[in-house]
Amino acid sequence: MWRSLYRSWQRRQLTDPHYDFLFAQPTKPGVVSIDCETTGLNPKKDEIITLAAIRVEGTSILTSESMHLTLKPSRTIDGAAITVHRLRNCDVAHGLPPQEAIAQFLAFVGSSPLLGYYLEFDIALINRIVKPWLGIQLPNPQIELSALYHDHKIGLIPQRVVDLRFETIRKTLAIPDLGAHDAYADALMVAMAYVKLQQMG
Repeated sequence: MWRSLYRSWQRRQLTDPHYDFLFAQPTKPGVVSIDCETTGLNPKKDEIITLAAIRVEGTSILTSESMHLTLKPSRTIDGAAITVHRLRNCDVAHGLPPQEAIAQFLAFVGSSPLLGYYLEFDIALINRIVKPWLGIQLPNPQIELSALYHDHKIGLIPQRVVDLRFETIRKTLAIPDLGAHDAYADALMVAMAYVKLQQMG
């Protein structure tokens, strides 16, 4: 009930009626796996530089229904972040303005549930663009891969300790290594892990 009340309150805060579709019933089945790379690891100040999304329906990963956007940040990319995702300032210099990119993202995902690993971080960065613009935070249901994996493993491990590092999840579920810290590759590996967990019940 609390979620329903909060959702209704959020809808009343929406400042642009063109985005009321975010509160409608999803027009497509399934979920959307998302991932982003950023200028750093502080969700309060760092910014998105690449954003990927891939639709998953049942046990099918629809790579034909995906997006991979580059955004131009207002701040320089931290050196430590560059060593992780290998995206330099010159690589994003011609990226989309953040609001334009997020507008494309919202049109793509609609009101579908969002799937990710450490999803809270990605959502916080997206909301930093959405909230001042539309007056709301993303209302989409959120599915955290590590929580699904934890629920699957907890009954199988007597000591009740589950390693939730993504590399551990990937190897345990026999997901191919597509190369870490690329938004599209990460979103695809998360989608694969999600489908594997669905198949395993």
